Amino acid sequence: MVQPDQPLTKIKLLNPTYPNKSTGLINGKSSGLLNWNDIAYPQMYDLYQTLLSNFWKAQEINMQDDIKQWDYLTEIEKDVFLRINTQLASLDSLQTPTMSHVMDYVTDSSFKAIFAVISQQEAVHNESYSYILSSLVPLREQNERFDQAKDDPIVRKRNQLILDSYDAFREKPTPQRLFELAINSINLEGIYFYAGFAFFYHLARQQKMLKTSTMISYIQRDEMQHAYFISQFIRILLTENPELNTEENIQFVYTTIDKAVQNEKEWANYILKDIDGIDLEEFHGYVEYLANKRLRQIGLDNYYEERENPMAWIHVFSDEMLNETKSDFFEQKSRTYTKVSSSNGFDEL
Repeated sequence: MVQPDQPLTKIKLLNPTYPNKSTGLINGKSSGLLNWNDIAYPQMYDLYQTLLSNFWKAQEINMQDDIKQWDYLTEIEKDVFLRINTQLASLDSLQTPTMSHVMDYVTDSSFKAIFAVISQQEAVHNESYSYILSSLVPLREQNERFDQAKDDPIVRKRNQLILDSYDAFREKPTPQRLFELAINSINLEGIYFYAGFAFFYHLARQQKMLKTSTMISYIQRDEMQHAYFISQFIRILLTENPELNTEENIQFVYTTIDKAVQNEKEWANYILKDIDGIDLEEFHGYVEYLANKRLRQIGLDNYYEERENPMAWIHVFSDEMLNETKSDFFEQKSRTYTKVSSSNGFDEL
């Protein structure tokens, strides 16, 4: 029986007397050796392969068209563009070390491998935001914008919800705190990015900054898979450890996800208020729509009114749509998108 507040033991690299197939996600027995043909949850291999098939690098995207268009954006568009870019980078900066840290306390080697891939992909996302910035503004302004993201009170409020949970696990890694960290990871990857994504897609539907929107679509494709994996991690964690599957923890999920939803609405009201063409009430409904999806992935009921996606126009910029044509939506150049299937589920928009 797991004790929710009992500190987890840092996993040894090799335990030769234990089986290769882990006996538990946490507090289990595992040699530390990974044989993908003999794992406790075989579906994790499919997810691992899906993540690998998403591999990309920022430098694959030529930013020349966006560089030419940059001076034609309005001053408001430029300001919002740079503020969102650095805010997204600040969130991704938290994920790389956190996913690596979680690996030290997860027994199952297949999950460790997936956390390692996620950590690497978050590093790529962070680099991508820097790559966009370096294409458009000098280093001095880049640094000013990163400092602005650190000092902005609304950004700090949003980040604090995540940081408090991540730091709590770092200070005392317990099963309970691992569960809470996982919920806040879904908040970060499955809810917090979407006001920023909506802005870049809004520019794209006006034929502006299309290379940036392409990169954002790559990032979003990864983030959807990360949120899906974490939701499966949570479900398995609660199934294997029923002591964590309490009414208090279910209420924690609803309360914490609602905090993230309200924070995202507040951020959208703040950052998108002067952007013509984005209806903030529609966006509020869109965030609730996404939150319901996250809750259902965890195995819980909707918290908000059930609705169709109220921002139907954004679906045009989803990976699902791009995969249907197997080419760039705007330029009709070949792309190496992964084929959408029931297992990778690009229905999140």
